[in-house]
Amino acid sequence: MEVLNITTPSGRSQVLLGERFLNINRHLPHNKVVIITDTNVAKCYSGDFPPFPVIEIGFGEKNKNLDTVRYIYDKLIELEVDRSCFILGIGGGVICDIVGFVASTYMRGLDFGFVSTSLLSQVDASIGGKNGVNYQGFKNMIGVIRQPAFVLCDYTMLKSLPEKEYLSGLAEIVKHAVIRDRVMFEILEKNIRKILQRDSRIISGLISASVKIKAEIVGKDELEKGERRLLNFGHTFGHAIENIYNLSHGEAISLGMIMAANFSAHKGLMPLKSAKRLERLLDNLHLITKISPDKNIVLDTMRKDKKKYGTEIYFVMLEDIGKAIFRSIPFSDIERYQNK
Repeated sequence: MEVLNITTPSGRSQVLLGERFLNINRHLPHNKVVIITDTNVAKCYSGDFPPFPVIEIGFGEKNKNLDTVRYIYDKLIELEVDRSCFILGIGGGVICDIVGFVASTYMRGLDFGFVSTSLLSQVDASIGGKNGVNYQGFKNMIGVIRQPAFVLCDYTMLKSLPEKEYLSGLAEIVKHAVIRDRVMFEILEKNIRKILQRDSRIISGLISASVKIKAEIVGKDELEKGERRLLNFGHTFGHAIENIYNLSHGEAISLGMIMAANFSAHKGLMPLKSAKRLERLLDNLHLITKISPDKNIVLDTMRKDKKKYGTEIYFVMLEDIGKAIFRSIPFSDIERYQNK
């Protein structure tokens, strides 16, 4: 097991890389615990859950909303949960987002931790303290930033992931490499077959590298006032497409990264050949690289993005593989690029 500490102004979080789920009791602070999970995870792993009350919700992004939050609040009240209780979320990205939000807001905040069961949550959703839900179709519109006590990443759980969910996590690994680590990007390019076969040595190394990149950035800028914005590479276009076309997060971010890279080349920041190199890697990893979205609908959705301030938007671009920058640019620049 590799232990990574994330220290921020709001607290300290431990990421337990490679720890086994069966060892979860070693990391719980006491025996006043409530588990929150979804139907799919419960079906696969409920026999291994520690003996605490379980609140089960539906599976998938469609359940990441205030109705689900209200349902959980009601269950917590029925269980007479007070501020001495610990909330344990067991699941993928949606569970991590909802559980973190519920725990951060119920009775003004309970301690919580995650058992991260998907590749996407192990490299992204469970790390960094962002917790929230969607509202009126807009991604993560309501939320808080608060760190979990720990995140347990059991790599053996990835073996049972459906292919689409596994690929979704790969997109975020590529994102971390392309914004920060050229060598990691080259490792991805050279190990396509092993990655698609879920080779444990390669995947564990990529997860560790991804989490370290995110932890370093979050440690410097927990509240996303500066450098943390780099982690949004591909997400401005990606979230708009995800909302409209009901794609998985990874599919949408794959497309969003290609669009952002091409926009970077259009602005003269990045060689076009580097943008094509990114597209080739995503295609080789069996991620979506082409779509013909309705430009007007995409732009309308982007206008409501959290990163938009007045007539400008914070947008992450590339200068090359492994080197990202963020700039506040006129939203009209994106409109002209989309309509060209």
